[in-house]
Amino acid sequence: MTTTSARKLAARRAPMGWNSWDCFGGSVTEDEVIANAEFMAAHLKEFGWDTIVVDIQWYEPDPGEHRYNDVADPVLDAWGRQLPAPNRFPSASDGSFKALADRVHSLGLRFGVHMMRGIPKKAVELDLPVLGGGTTAAQIADRENACTWNPDNYGIDHAAPGAQAYYDSQVAQFAEWGVDFVKLDDVLHPPTQSEDIAAYSRAIDRCGRPIVLSLSPGKALSLAHLDHLRTHSEMWRISDDLWDDWSALHEMFQRAARWAPHQVSGAWGDADMLPLGRIGIRAHVGDDRLSRLTVEEQRTMLTLWCVMRSPLMFGGHLPDTPADTLDLLRNREVLALLDSKGSREVVRDHSLAVWKADLDDGAAFAVFWFGDEPAELDVHLSDAGVPQRDSVRDLWRGVDVPVEGGKVRLDVPAHGSRLLRV
Repeated sequence: MTTTSARKLAARRAPMGWNSWDCFGGSVTEDEVIANAEFMAAHLKEFGWDTIVVDIQWYEPDPGEHRYNDVADPVLDAWGRQLPAPNRFPSASDGSFKALADRVHSLGLRFGVHMMRGIPKKAVELDLPVLGGGTTAAQIADRENACTWNPDNYGIDHAAPGAQAYYDSQVAQFAEWGVDFVKLDDVLHPPTQSEDIAAYSRAIDRCGRPIVLSLSPGKALSLAHLDHLRTHSEMWRISDDLWDDWSALHEMFQRAARWAPHQVSGAWGDADMLPLGRIGIRAHVGDDRLSRLTVEEQRTMLTLWCVMRSPLMFGGHLPDTPADTLDLLRNREVLALLDSKGSREVVRDHSLAVWKADLDDGAAFAVFWFGDEPAELDVHLSDAGVPQRDSVRDLWRGVDVPVEGGKVRLDVPAHGSRLLRV
């Protein structure tokens, strides 16, 4: 099996995991990563949650809290590659994430890291050599194509001799460490950095390890890039960063409706992390808090993500997750929708939306109510595109709901949802 095929196989189902960004920004520590990994292994792994991702600036000894420092000062090796900051990750005192990856693997989980596209500005200023490239950092840097919101890197001039070797050496090191997942940032901001995406994908294929590639952030992302995204990555964001705000969640519905029909195994449009539980501890948006989304809004979020088969990356500090939120993450019948054969929005009218998902042995439909007050709704099975039945199953409540006269009467909370299976 080729590395490309193995990558797609590793992401044959939309990935599920935890990412440190929403709770710890760029300042997460080894102890905090391990605490979330141990909680996932003990309480969520059996439900399919299996990936732990260390987000941005794990190579910064003093990343700052709530914002980026104006000048980045990453830990680098002699070849200009980022190394874990040992003051934050003590097991990386040898310059490697291998010990932490091994710890995560010992729990039966997968280990991931965040990367910015390009090459560190510090490596360029020092003009460090590029391993295997016969060139230096300064010779391959594209100073005019730096990220506009993060200070870490310059872009890479992919036409420069030896440029590919930098990504090759970086990813080869990740493979040695045991990295299973890379979130590559600032490639879909826009503009879409197609050369970087393809170059990083080549580096993964050459490293010999089936590392799943996730692309970010997805602001104003066009469907025109679909074939390129499917070819070179396993998941890609379809939005800018999503936070715990109802209006932002409401807006996600139009993106989900556009991208859901194009979801295929091994290539997933990603509706972004789930800003649930305790977030903002040292994050870049908001103060330390429990998610401002109500429980019903959280249920709506999980329902939409599952029915569109988006990856599920939990953003909160797992050990502090409220019980009602944790229950949402452990509903097997709802999570099973990630294995559906396809989904689409079939009704959108004012405050009402209805989605249908195709299952091996039937269908499911989700009813969403965007109104600010609860509503009693009559949903006709024919409008949901499902066969007539005497009853349907409410997947969140785990009970059967009667069908009378071809319709289901549903009490739906404000900003709420009901998820039914035929």
